[in-house]
Amino acid sequence: MTKKSISIVVAGRSYPLSVNESEEQKIKQAAEDINKSIKLLQENYAVKDMQDLLAMTALQLASKSGTSGSTANTTDFSGVESALDTLLKEIDDME
Repeated sequence: MTKKSISIVVAGRSYPLSVNESEEQKIKQAAEDINKSIKLLQENYAVKDMQDLLAMTALQLASKSGTSGSTANTTDFSGVESALDTLLKEIDDME
């Protein structure tokens, strides 16, 4: 499979990723879902801390996809997970 360099934006930050061409749309859709979830949480709750918003978003998306404890779903979100890990580390460094 051919790797492709893309840039996604999660929580207002841009992340360069190298993904298989066949996964590009899935990764972009995942980033869009994350950003939508963050926006909904910001609008509906008094949460301002981005790390809290990202943690709540991860919990929501994991529970929606049924991945908690399930091996039936084999969707690979490693690119998104990596971007989230990087974002969380950057947030921790700012504190």
